[in-house]
Amino acid sequence: MAEHTADGRTGWPERLQVYRAQLDCRFPQVGEVFERCLVDALAVLSVEGVNAYLDCGRFLGRMGRGVEPVLAFLEEWPSIAGTLGEGSLPMVSRTIHALWKSPNAKAITPFLQNLAAVARRLGSREQMQRYLNLTLDLMERTSGSIHGIHKTFASPCLADFFAQSPRLLNNLAIVGLTNWVDYGIRNYPNHPERQHAYFSLQSADSRAVLQRERHGTLLVDNERRLDFYLRALWHDNAPLVPYATDLDPLPKSLPYYDPSGIRLPDVLDEERGVAGIDRYRAMLAHIAGHRRWSEAMFADNFSPMQRLAIETFEDSRVETLILRTYPGLRRIFLALHPKPVEDACDPQTHSCLRHRLAMLSRALLDPQHGYQGAPLREFVVRFQETMAHSESSSEEVAALALAYIARTRRQSDQLPNVHFTDAEFGYRDDNRHLWRFHELSDDEEMFDELRPAAMVAEPDRLPPRHYAEWDYQSQTYRPDWVSLYESLHPTSDAGVIDRLLAKHAALARRLKRLLDLLRPQERVRIRYQEDGSELDLDVAIRSLIDFKGGATPELRINMSHRTSGRNLAVLLLLDLSESLADQVKVSASGGEQSILELSQEAVSLLAWSIDQLGDPFAIAGFHSDTRHDVRYLHIKGYSECWGDTVKGRLAAMQAGYSTRIGAAMRHAAHYLGSQKAEKKLMLVLTDGRPSDVDVQDERLLIEDARKAVAELDQKGIFTYCISLDRKADDYVSDIFGRRYSVIDQIERLPERLPELFMALTK
Repeated sequence: MAEHTADGRTGWPERLQVYRAQLDCRFPQVGEVFERCLVDALAVLSVEGVNAYLDCGRFLGRMGRGVEPVLAFLEEWPSIAGTLGEGSLPMVSRTIHALWKSPNAKAITPFLQNLAAVARRLGSREQMQRYLNLTLDLMERTSGSIHGIHKTFASPCLADFFAQSPRLLNNLAIVGLTNWVDYGIRNYPNHPERQHAYFSLQSADSRAVLQRERHGTLLVDNERRLDFYLRALWHDNAPLVPYATDLDPLPKSLPYYDPSGIRLPDVLDEERGVAGIDRYRAMLAHIAGHRRWSEAMFADNFSPMQRLAIETFEDSRVETLILRTYPGLRRIFLALHPKPVEDACDPQTHSCLRHRLAMLSRALLDPQHGYQGAPLREFVVRFQETMAHSESSSEEVAALALAYIARTRRQSDQLPNVHFTDAEFGYRDDNRHLWRFHELSDDEEMFDELRPAAMVAEPDRLPPRHYAEWDYQSQTYRPDWVSLYESLHPTSDAGVIDRLLAKHAALARRLKRLLDLLRPQERVRIRYQEDGSELDLDVAIRSLIDFKGGATPELRINMSHRTSGRNLAVLLLLDLSESLADQVKVSASGGEQSILELSQEAVSLLAWSIDQLGDPFAIAGFHSDTRHDVRYLHIKGYSECWGDTVKGRLAAMQAGYSTRIGAAMRHAAHYLGSQKAEKKLMLVLTDGRPSDVDVQDERLLIEDARKAVAELDQKGIFTYCISLDRKADDYVSDIFGRRYSVIDQIERLPERLPELFMALTK
């Protein structure tokens, strides 16, 4: 990553002018966004990468296609480079040049506008190259194909294909996308109208072929689940990177890991009764076991046969250790592990070493293997003795593997014909991590050692969730447009919130009387509580008798109550944008107080009120820094009680960035929608109109938020907005209809917010 940034450096205006001159683009629209785009680029690109970025932007500006291609590239490339690496620019640039030299130059803008979403779905440079090759193939086969006139007309479907590519890749692996494109070209070679309908997903056969090609379990659809699995069970946060499953059909490509992350197939079908998602879990478990327990050895010290045996023994050692921790994986390992027939390989015609090692591996995994060979049974016992009292080590197992080779080696093992039947392990990695080579230079070794540290994701943020955003001008969704990162809110001193509650003690007493009227009367006793609302007299008397008799008394002598007549779940969504830091006058004291502090007081009182009523509720905050970084901060979860932990997070609230409210509401609905309650209420507390630094059209995010509210209505979630913006009447009704309140006197927020909640839920 580059170390140069705009923040905190002297001479930034001069450097900005130098970069602006290098871009040499005089469109006024570019000047409005250039500094922000450059800051984003400096954060992810090297010096050489920035120069290449500006050179490509200069070419696009001189291409004669207007400002749109330049803006799309300047805004999107930093995100693409962050996903695929800056080294992917040359292949993208070649594609742009090919489009420019053809009659399809108009398609450059939609190509660039959707490239970031495509890059997120593909996830690797190799996959992107296949997509670009497919793009050029589509262009060549559909440009000027009408009535056989070659390269006279632009492709009637190329722009449609670019617009639909993110949606298509949501459902297809790159192999399926290739088949889908090929079908459209072959069946409508001379029908531009039908090509347009097919590639814009408007025709019935287009959707039917899409459904036919969508098979298996896609890694991109399950990456989040698998990342949780890897983190929770293995405490490993390595990135998951897909590769195409049909690149090298013979031999089949195997999973592996390198400094860039764990490489997995982009799609997996069910195999031997094991679902695709479980095959992914088996692969991750095996690789995570290697990352935890395996140690690299120098490959130069061993022959190819010896290395093959060492890899097999080490795979078995790792799986033995895995099954000690998670024995439930044995069923999946046994189903995926080949089961060679003992006499299937003919040593007169084939090399049987791989076959013998596969049988040994099966015997080490399956106590009911049934093999009778004496050497195999001997080394099964020796392996079990080695693993009996410790984890052993890679070197100990390597010594055992060498002994096995010395004992079982045959002259026929040198034959060129290798017996592969039932001797391939699709769920195991290719073991490249086990070997080091003396001929590596110091620079290469240092690069491999340093690179993983740069690849480690931020520890406090989960992998992003991507949400579509509504474009009111085209009346369509922009697929995978917003990247939302969720994390647990930092914590601070819980005593701050206690002091705020004490400050409003009189208001709390008044609210308490109102809450008593709202509290359901269908109460259920919860006995044996250390802390409760009243003394459980029966338990207390028995505890006193035990104490007098010399026995250990029961200390849980209190009881509390929960209500069963109020079926409501609440989520309070807080806008934590920069404007919360603004100061307002407090008429009672004559001084000033920030909106953030007033919000803390109001939310604390509201949380206390909801807790008194017994309704399940959660609190979350959000803010955004462009569509690539919407931040969702968990303050209180539904399973957490209202206590010091939650108060500490509430006390640590800070204001910053912008207000991209639509994505935050969609993500909040993910949690609220999973609650088992008859009524679900989302309260949105905000102090301004939806906005973000990368959006120039004021209506865009307002319309997206309006669409998000409609989506939540369809899910049975009732949304209500409490706005602190005195000008909110100009736009808030467009988003929430009549379901909003504007609090003009912000200093009354601590009083008004709980009252509004009680009025909504009475």
